[in-house]
Amino acid sequence: MKYGVRNSFKGKVKEIKKGTVMCEVVVEVNPTTTITSVMTLDSLSELGLKVGDEVTALTKAIHVILVKE
Repeated sequence: MKYGVRNSFKGKVKEIKKGTVMCEVVVEVNPTTTITSVMTLDSLSELGLKVGDEVTALTKAIHVILVKE
């Protein structure tokens, strides 16, 4: 399947934090980098995601904000 996304990161689901309607899925890309995705619990269920699953995180954004401290 093709996507119109240039940024993709392969990783493993490290943690799933469930709320009442939404959840955060934390993906470990490497030992020092994680990406967090926020989705509904329905989407989590439909995807069948669980801790330890191998996934690809696709990112597409129109804003990139840089901060220099």
